[in-house]
Amino acid sequence: MTDLNILSRLAETIEARKLADANSSYVAKLFHGGHDKILKKIAEESAETLMASKDGNVEQVVYETADLWFHCLVLLAYHGLTPDDVLQELARREGISGIEEKASRTTG
Repeated sequence: MTDLNILSRLAETIEARKLADANSSYVAKLFHGGHDKILKKIAEESAETLMASKDGNVEQVVYETADLWFHCLVLLAYHGLTPDDVLQELARREGISGIEEKASRTTG
């Protein structure tokens, strides 16, 4: 079984590198580029994941999903959040029908 602590370790690495020199760290380069740069990367990685799926290339789906998850971890760090925040939300939803959960959300 894969080590599930990998998300926490990646989040710690991202946190440690976000203020580094942008010439020496990809994470720092993303943070230096700001919110829009991070969002653009997520959109790009999302599209690549979708295309890999559409092409039926399961190995590429895994590769691109890893890129997407990584960039989502960067976005979480940008907002001062961690994977635990997302895992807590998933735990809150566990056992609740997706239809029921969506209906319980407030609209605004």
